[in-house]
Amino acid sequence: MRDLFRLQPPSARPDQTRRRLLSLAVMAAMLAGLSRTAWAQEPGKVARTLRSLRIWWESITREPDAGDEEAKDTERFVSPVRPDSRAWSEGGITIAWIGHSTFLIKLEGTTILTDPVFSDKIGFSLLGLSTVGLRRFVPPALTIQDLPPLDLILLSHAHMDHYDIPSLRRLPRKVPIILARDTTEFMDGLGFTRTQELDWGQTAEVGGVRIEAVPAKHWGRRYPWDRDRGYNGFLLTKHKRSILFGGDTAYTERLPAAMHGRALEVAILPIGGYNPYIANHANPEQAWDLFHEMRARYLIPMHWRTFRMSHERPFEPYERLSTAVNGSARRIALHTIGETWRLPG
Repeated sequence: MRDLFRLQPPSARPDQTRRRLLSLAVMAAMLAGLSRTAWAQEPGKVARTLRSLRIWWESITREPDAGDEEAKDTERFVSPVRPDSRAWSEGGITIAWIGHSTFLIKLEGTTILTDPVFSDKIGFSLLGLSTVGLRRFVPPALTIQDLPPLDLILLSHAHMDHYDIPSLRRLPRKVPIILARDTTEFMDGLGFTRTQELDWGQTAEVGGVRIEAVPAKHWGRRYPWDRDRGYNGFLLTKHKRSILFGGDTAYTERLPAAMHGRALEVAILPIGGYNPYIANHANPEQAWDLFHEMRARYLIPMHWRTFRMSHERPFEPYERLSTAVNGSARRIALHTIGETWRLPG
């Protein structure tokens, strides 16, 4: 039995039977742990529970395809140069893409880490023997040990590809963390002393940065049977310079409306995970539309290249975005994992 759950190297995938046996074991464990209230939800919540279970099941049991082969290209869309925050200026805006939705940001001297995920795999921990979930195709551009002193951590919502407990466990405990509504409980026992939840329209201030939670179109359950929880974008402003970190979102008019006409230097928006989950993840063309409607100066695409979370090929989101920009490629600020971009003060 122990061998069944033994971690496999990326090149040694378990065969179809073993993968499905493993999935069935995890499903049985989850269902056995359901509370009575999980089965007494109103119809809309039951539908969302079933949808979440289906998404999880499909991600675990799908067969390898051409997209997996494409992702084995470890050089495309990966910078050969690692970020070096020691060389960053205290003024202006500097942003490095660590991978997926994890960015290291320096906004007018304040250092911010978004949705920190440094683990090789994300998902459910199975008796401490293995993690059942998604393996990253590209390692993070920085390790946690490489990070500079942090002033702020942002957690947009509780999904495991944005809110990774093993990564959080290795971060300094005194760094302030801003989270979405009703998501702090997953950090219980980790020892963080400065946490604050924000719901849409609420604000906080850390290190001179004003943080406003803005609407996204997504969903917030951490587990398929979980209750509905918050999910945010975050508008960051300091010295009249603003960055939008979009978290996870589908296209929604509420997001540009929440800018209230304010000048936006950079919009960091997701472009992957849309096939077939377009109701919760913007496709590249929709991300470009959001960018234009917010009248931002630059776009940084995220939520692609790192994990295979949906059916589109790993490189398809950026290829489609490159077509959608229609001659405005200079407005895309970051293209590769590990790349650093700076907007001077």
